[in-house]
Amino acid sequence: MEQAISTISSYVWSDFFIYFCLSIGLYFSIRTGFLQVRYLKDMTRLLFKKKQTDEGISSFQAFALAISGRVGTGNIVGVATAIYMGGPGAIFWMWVIAFLGSSSAFVESTLAQVYKQKDGNEFRGGPAYYIEKGLGVKWYAILFALITIVSTGFLLPGVQSNAISSNISNAFNMSNHDIIIGSLEFSFSWIGFIIVVLLSMIIIGGVKRLGQASEFIVPFMAGAYILMALIIIGANFKHIPAVFELIISSAFSLNSTFAGVVGMAIAWGVKRGIYSNEAGQGTAPHAAAAADVQHPAQQGLVQAFSVYVDTLFVCTATAFMILFTGMYNVAGEFNAQGEVTSYIVHNVGNMKAEGFTQAAVSHQFPGFGNQFVAIALFFFAFTTIMAYYYYAETNIAYIFKNKSKIVFIWILRVVFLLATYFGTVKTAKEAWDLGDIGVGLMAWVNLIAILLLSKTALKVWKDYVTKRKSGILDPHFDPESLGIKNADFWKGGK
Repeated sequence: MEQAISTISSYVWSDFFIYFCLSIGLYFSIRTGFLQVRYLKDMTRLLFKKKQTDEGISSFQAFALAISGRVGTGNIVGVATAIYMGGPGAIFWMWVIAFLGSSSAFVESTLAQVYKQKDGNEFRGGPAYYIEKGLGVKWYAILFALITIVSTGFLLPGVQSNAISSNISNAFNMSNHDIIIGSLEFSFSWIGFIIVVLLSMIIIGGVKRLGQASEFIVPFMAGAYILMALIIIGANFKHIPAVFELIISSAFSLNSTFAGVVGMAIAWGVKRGIYSNEAGQGTAPHAAAAADVQHPAQQGLVQAFSVYVDTLFVCTATAFMILFTGMYNVAGEFNAQGEVTSYIVHNVGNMKAEGFTQAAVSHQFPGFGNQFVAIALFFFAFTTIMAYYYYAETNIAYIFKNKSKIVFIWILRVVFLLATYFGTVKTAKEAWDLGDIGVGLMAWVNLIAILLLSKTALKVWKDYVTKRKSGILDPHFDPESLGIKNADFWKGGK
């Protein structure tokens, strides 16, 4: 089964798809005039602009909810895995996909705002909504919704809970217990049980409680982690030029040690970059649609900034800690089962990527490094699980629009909590391969959709730019004046 899952993952993440992701990001960057640089000031201004209303959450809460989905295991274990499989050069390609991907994040989140709709006292939106309303292809919208429900409801939560379990077990010596009842034997995890109890108290409260929890947890967790990274970077300040040189040279075959894995550096940098920042994956638009803003492009800019926070800040902090301390391996050769048989860099014995960050922090701060990373990862991964639930629920609400949807939402809650728990008792490789399949399938469907809808997104962007240049700080949006149909929420201008 593990081999079959790994094979499917390799097909989903083909070389063509890797370069397709890069090309889409470059295309949107050029068409928007590299908004990720030119409108950085607007991004930060809009981030803190408005409080939540009775109908929606604030831009910052939507940003925090999206960040809670972006900032997770990928920022700690994902970065380590990229280095393990592609060498230090993989970090450069994570930067590239973050820079280019921020324009993809803008497009998908802007479209989510354009085609959002009211659902009771909340806003709902996302790829399924803009595929149906913008492209008019119902079956394709349902396909994305089903893939998202399966991915975020069943496949991806286990990656996060597995990472929580393995890191806490390593830091605090809390292993799972085998329980035997008659002829049945199963593994019980106290960590999994605690995660499920905490998670159930939050997800039952709906999007506003998710937004409020994210608003509180995200700044705390990201701030503490980045502060620790800055301390380590400061202690190794004189090595910064050497680390940059190592990353850049390894990314372009200029470093003889890593010349043979440049292809792997690109593949794993893009793969783990998208897994981490989710740009173009189609998850963040669900959170973006929940925000109450005056113009769709405003939330698009906020979400573009969230990609920077995820990759350029948090992922880079992790990479620098690992590379400064030399606490990493780089895989060289593999056997038929995909197991590493030799290393290009063999600095930490047979340690797998999951332990690199803990080893790096412990190297600098003996005695509490393992515990700090375990606690940071708990908050990172827990908030990501929260965001996954919201994405799955939104697509349940899309498919089942009548009163029966509440039944399916409760089924989702039960299955989601079980999937989260079982992630704490299965192997890391199986969890990651399943997660990669989920991320890849969502990205395939969503990237094609936003490419087809790019004309609409660019109209919205041009409208925002024109009004901002005329001196309007908070422009209103009228889709009818732009010839955009089915944007029912915005009819008549907001």
